[in-house]
Amino acid sequence: MNNDITEQKLIKYNEFFSIEHEFSINILPLEDHNVVSYEQFLANMPTPFKMASDMTTIDQAALRPLQSLSGVAAQLVDYLNHQSKKIDLLIGYILSQQDEEKHRYQGLKFGGGGLLFTASIAFNLNQILEMKIFLLNENNAVYCYGEVIEIEHVDNAFHHKVIFHFIREEDREILVRTSLHEQSKQLQTLSQQRNQDRSY
Repeated sequence: MNNDITEQKLIKYNEFFSIEHEFSINILPLEDHNVVSYEQFLANMPTPFKMASDMTTIDQAALRPLQSLSGVAAQLVDYLNHQSKKIDLLIGYILSQQDEEKHRYQGLKFGGGGLLFTASIAFNLNQILEMKIFLLNENNAVYCYGEVIEIEHVDNAFHHKVIFHFIREEDREILVRTSLHEQSKQLQTLSQQRNQDRSY
């Protein structure tokens, strides 16, 4: 493969912030003739994934104008946030039903540009994959196509670096937002551990 093309794909992978975080991912290799247009990709997207990201986008858009209000409006925002969390839990459950054990692999890192997963066998370089990314701690899941751009043999397993081939922009935003939220949680945990170490 042309080194320039590989370098361009690695730049694309690193274009967004990514974070180390374990998650489940379903992967199905696609034959070249099945990788068609973006419109066909959207048509192939399972309904629960469309619903989940659409509802997240609607929630964000609806709550944003209310964030700056105070008084009774602030109570309304709290109430709507609670309702939103209940819907998120329901969506999270529906999405978890899409996780098929026979296609399940372990994700190690993700961000807006791509992800890293491990497998006991190596996929092909430049292979296009149908992917279902499950971030169920956040009640999120994303359906997309990815391309394998790098494979590394690590401890009897193969680490696959994948860039997104087809992904909706709203789904990319979910991954970016979730990666930043996950980083915030990890930093809080680290800070708590440091405080505990100082107290001994």
